[in-house]
Amino acid sequence: MIQPEHCMTHDNTAAVMNKFKSIGASFVKDIRQLVFTIDHDVQNKTEKNLAKYASIESFARSHGIDFYPSGRGIGHQVVIEEGYAFPYTLTVASDSHSNMYGGVGAVGTPIVRTDAASIWATGKTWWQIPRMVKVEFKGRLATGVTGKDVIVALCGSFNNDEVLNSAVEFTGEGISHLSVDDRLSISNMTTEWGALAGVFPVDGVLLKWYDDMLQRTELGLFATASRSSTLPSHPRINRERLDKLRSELISADDDAEYSSHLIFDLSSLVPHISGPNSVKVSTPLPVLEAAKIPIQKAYLVSCTNSRASDIAAAAAVVRGHTVSNNVQFYLAAASSVVQMEAERSGDWDTLISSGAKVLPPGCGPCIGLGTGLLEEGETGISATNRNFKGRMGHPKAQAYLASPAVVAASAVKGYICGPSALDPMSERMPTAAQLPAFSIQDTVTSHSGPWLPSREDVIPGFPPIFFGKVLFIPQDNLNTDGIYPGKYTYQDDITLERQAQVVMENYDPSFATTVAGHVREHAMPLQSLEPVSKIKYGVILVSGYNFGTGSSREQAATALKAAGVPLVIAGSFGDIFKRNAINNGLVCIESPELVADLTEAHTSHHKRGQGGKHGEATVNEGETIHVDMQTGQVSFTLKEGTTRSYKIRPVGSSVQELWICGGLEGYILKNIQAKLKN
Repeated sequence: MIQPEHCMTHDNTAAVMNKFKSIGASFVKDIRQLVFTIDHDVQNKTEKNLAKYASIESFARSHGIDFYPSGRGIGHQVVIEEGYAFPYTLTVASDSHSNMYGGVGAVGTPIVRTDAASIWATGKTWWQIPRMVKVEFKGRLATGVTGKDVIVALCGSFNNDEVLNSAVEFTGEGISHLSVDDRLSISNMTTEWGALAGVFPVDGVLLKWYDDMLQRTELGLFATASRSSTLPSHPRINRERLDKLRSELISADDDAEYSSHLIFDLSSLVPHISGPNSVKVSTPLPVLEAAKIPIQKAYLVSCTNSRASDIAAAAAVVRGHTVSNNVQFYLAAASSVVQMEAERSGDWDTLISSGAKVLPPGCGPCIGLGTGLLEEGETGISATNRNFKGRMGHPKAQAYLASPAVVAASAVKGYICGPSALDPMSERMPTAAQLPAFSIQDTVTSHSGPWLPSREDVIPGFPPIFFGKVLFIPQDNLNTDGIYPGKYTYQDDITLERQAQVVMENYDPSFATTVAGHVREHAMPLQSLEPVSKIKYGVILVSGYNFGTGSSREQAATALKAAGVPLVIAGSFGDIFKRNAINNGLVCIESPELVADLTEAHTSHHKRGQGGKHGEATVNEGETIHVDMQTGQVSFTLKEGTTRSYKIRPVGSSVQELWICGGLEGYILKNIQAKLKN
């Protein structure tokens, strides 16, 4: 169990409030641990949404919880600015980009709504310690290359689960040349890379950044900094805490073990572009610039790249130019503090004068909410962190990710390009053939490989057998936006029945109907070897690797379960999806061998990513799977009647107990009730 220093929730606080009440909790364990920020759907001024925000604020005020209203900024930026994430602390949030806190030397990792309710009630939740990956930076970035380019290149170059569900430790002499804003961008998108955390060291660069922040805070409160010693200090960012931090610097042991060691020469990097519609694909800017890909929308928004330095970089590009008549360029600061700083510097007015359209500080287009979403057939370039299909608008739109300077230049020219395209006399970018220099160093670990138990005891109440028709999705990195569209995520009153109807809408609009058809048929074996009470029937979903990557929305799991999918088998899972699944009673098991056989049998050229042999998004051949949760034996019966067998690691007793209770929510309720009886 973990007891984080702080736990942040945002618009999903309303949903956590409902869970908190449903588990029978009557008081918050530690109000100092919690922080509420309103940031996702801030453009929504409907009576219903405003009432939700009012209920969140009322709950916060009545319990004495720190609350930041709509307009203050994106929660992750607020957490950094207000010191809730601080070096050497563990800070969690019910949002997948909590990794960002690693940019200031904190361990930031995402939790889900049910975990948040548990922390409110008990101060704790469960966490599985991840493997460690060492990423060593050498050299320094060339002028015009940013932290955004670093993480975009990493996501595209190491895109085979090298860091999946790991904690990344950034090291090396190259770190000293990275600004804190660059570090925050890199840590933020370690989520897209597949990691659970991405932590930078506490060094002179970071300590100076805190000194500067403290000085700005003091000068903002007092006429002169010298007067601050006799007046109240910030509760989390103050001189005493910084002095203590300086005296207690820590670093990894010389003999620390890592599962992987990646080395990256920063000096070899040119600006990179992510996409379209995938963070696993990155391309050097000169390649796409030569193609002159037209765009209709550009975005300088999000917690990834909308800080003051990002706005300044974009302003430097557009100064003296105007946004193309064919492009809508949207601008939103990461926080109100950032916007004020950009206004004071003149950068904000520069962007507005060039034709940028201002949005309030918040998530907005990044999450697919509010003004300026991509429409069918449009192409956009954004300084955000995700370009999943359908996330920023229509599923038939194209989305690319880039640094603020590249986004600004593209907005002016009307096609994807770098700042040099605005000035023919300036030095051109390096040639397209120049690729970043990466290497992987061998590591020594004490683990020889996965161990599969011969048998797992099954707790009474947990089905020893799962059986059902197979639906195969031949796709790696199927993200939560594909499984459950973002436009439904903050509809807190949406029913499970409705969730089942829209599941996989962005990936395969026919999926829900197909599942419903199998559920109606209630496909059961003609001669069952076990009593019906011991078999869990339903549709068995099989997919590729890193299934459920993306956001922390728990509906990606609950929608599948509600549709009639009790079990998902994949090559591997995104940890945050698996966490949501465990917390909500959806069983997940890994079987790379089964995935490989289905890929060979049902895809063209034996490759995932192009659908089935007939181009179908979901393969539905009427095949069945029988899973013995005691022995770990999986029997896959093909449509012609032949059977293949596989061995998997059965789920353990803790997961079984959560399943029996209906998930973590039911488990906590059970324990609270037991304590009341005693």
